[in-house]
Amino acid sequence: MPELPEVETTKRGIEPFLVGATIAGVVVRNKHLRWPAQVPQALAGQPITRVGRRAKYILITTPIGTLIVHLGMSGSLRLVDAQAPVKTHDHIDLQLSSGHCLRYNDPRRFGSFHFHTSDPAEHWLLTDLGPEPLSNNFSGEHLFQQSRRRRIAVKSHIMDSKIVVGVGNIYAAEALFSAGIRPTVQACRVTRVGYDRLASQISRILARAIQVGGTTLRDFVGSDGQPGYFRQSLNVYGRAGEPCRVCASLLKGMVLGQRSTVYCPKCQKTSGWR
Repeated sequence: MPELPEVETTKRGIEPFLVGATIAGVVVRNKHLRWPAQVPQALAGQPITRVGRRAKYILITTPIGTLIVHLGMSGSLRLVDAQAPVKTHDHIDLQLSSGHCLRYNDPRRFGSFHFHTSDPAEHWLLTDLGPEPLSNNFSGEHLFQQSRRRRIAVKSHIMDSKIVVGVGNIYAAEALFSAGIRPTVQACRVTRVGYDRLASQISRILARAIQVGGTTLRDFVGSDGQPGYFRQSLNVYGRAGEPCRVCASLLKGMVLGQRSTVYCPKCQKTSGWR
């Protein structure tokens, strides 16, 4: 599934082509996504004033409202020529006055398009979200305060979008490794110092992943059709049974919260500090 860096990469890729352009037409070939796609024909003739991101949602704003787009498990948004042949799983087009077309492709159809006529922050998909991990509202103090009395694993804690958005399985595993914290430790047992280090690593790793275009896993490619390259930097994710790049101990794999989890038994201590 595309995570925050992949979504941010897509947003940055399409933004220069969309902002200032006018939507010339809307084509919905298949509205049966995770929810019925909401892409009103009234968007035709509307200028695009802003392209933003909140968590893993891309926000395409016009004077009459905002499209809230989630890429789902395998979705992609790409700029193509308006006359480009339609491929299998090309479900939605926003035809632009420039002659380009913003095309949504989704083999698994688990993405979503919602249209909201007022502040998108008030939409039910966005109202309860936590802070952005690259914003000034995110800190170790925030993670620490939100963890009190939470007995769930720290990995599940930082993957909770009500605590902080956009920390998916890949980047949670990598941040915990870099912070030296074992993913199974109860959230309430991680120290303030541990959370300071963890918050710093979350921000650093996500920023680095955005720089190199995200992580290519299975279906993801960016808006230009090119893969991301952060996978080459992964220390633990997907490497169970391989030697740790730091200490050479064999990495251990397990299932935690129905997600695959890999960690180093030597580098990642049981406690939240070292």
